Amino acid sequence: MHPISTLVKTSIPNYLSGLPIPDTIGGWFKLGVKDWAALVPFFAVIGGISFVTFRTVKPRNTSHFQSVNPSIRKDEAKVVDIVNIEDLGDSTAFCRCWRSAKFPYCDGSHGRHNRENCDNTGPVVIKK
Repeated sequence: MHPISTLVKTSIPNYLSGLPIPDTIGGWFKLGVKDWAALVPFFAVIGGISFVTFRTVKPRNTSHFQSVNPSIRKDEAKVVDIVNIEDLGDSTAFCRCWRSAKFPYCDGSHGRHNRENCDNTGPVVIKK
């Protein structure tokens, strides 16, 4: 326990106090090559800690890190559906989650998508 205490109370504060961190924004432009070289290990450790924290904390299945359309008509440059409003009947639900097997119509696949991705998407419902 003594080595950890010495590291936290003495070594790290001494190291940080010796870093050439300027007091002003303009001071960053006045740093020399040796100053920048002294800052590289510090910023590498900060970057590593930030990366590990991000990888640990971020949700595993976030849809904003994936493409919106996972599998529907990927061979087309743009998926476009045109529906005549006269053919819709009294009420029609259109998919917005891109998971429906009956795309462009909703089949309720958004329920599973919402549970897995902490999302709240639902269909667009057109009523006459």
